[in-house]
Amino acid sequence: MISDSSRLLLSNAYALEFGERVIDSHCHLADDAFIPDLDAVIQRAKLAGLSGALCIVDATIPHEAERARQVRDIWPEVGCAAGVHPHHAGKFANGTDEVEPLVSELLEANCGIRAIGEIGLDYHYDFSPRDLQQEVFRRQVSLARDRSLPIIIHTREADEDTIRILHDEGHGEVRGVFHCFTGDAVLARKALDLGFHISFSGIVTFRKAANVREAARLVPADRLLAETDAPYLAPVPYRGKRNEPSWVARVIEVLAELRGQPVNHVVEATTGTFSALFGRADEFSKGLLR
Repeated sequence: MISDSSRLLLSNAYALEFGERVIDSHCHLADDAFIPDLDAVIQRAKLAGLSGALCIVDATIPHEAERARQVRDIWPEVGCAAGVHPHHAGKFANGTDEVEPLVSELLEANCGIRAIGEIGLDYHYDFSPRDLQQEVFRRQVSLARDRSLPIIIHTREADEDTIRILHDEGHGEVRGVFHCFTGDAVLARKALDLGFHISFSGIVTFRKAANVREAARLVPADRLLAETDAPYLAPVPYRGKRNEPSWVARVIEVLAELRGQPVNHVVEATTGTFSALFGRADEFSKGLLR
């Protein structure tokens, strides 16, 4: 188990290399996993050189919005995104008319929200019926188009249906990011052709993720993002541990190696992409969740 002192030393090492310029473009700081030591996790992130992050809130879990407020009270440079995850689409088995009002309520109540997500399709686990996943996804893409907000896409083993729905409901107007990319170069090119960005997580460090590494090499700098998806998917050599935002620096190191670029170039690219899509993290504090 990694001790707090070891985590702190690691954070300090990253901060010396990166300065305060790193962004974690997708994390779940409102998750139950961070209840015991949220303050310490955020402190390590700052010490690791993170200037901000995007915290994901599931609209079907009421306490997550309240915890997002707590996160932003501690770290005002955190923005938020809210939506219905495909795993929870089954909660609307009696009808999907409540999807838009549920997400809209969060959009209207919390001015710190920068995007709708994460939303999409997951045919790997199939925790919700596929027809419901698709309908809930459609409604949220349409809502994003109406609200002129970017979307955060979760897609797993559902590439064709994901692209089709984005074509059908996005009308070429909706932009966003394929988060925690697990696809191959073919899916990456389709996402890029739709105008979407692509975010890489600790998966890019996994031994069996050659297809993800191939995709990471071809994404243009102005479409590239890095994330942790914390508390999930800690990068090698921390795989199996609870992930946290400070370790996005490890993802950036690997991306730089794969792309044959200096680390600072990838830091600048991912931070610039984040700002263009979601806004500058140093301005998030102007819209605190209340």
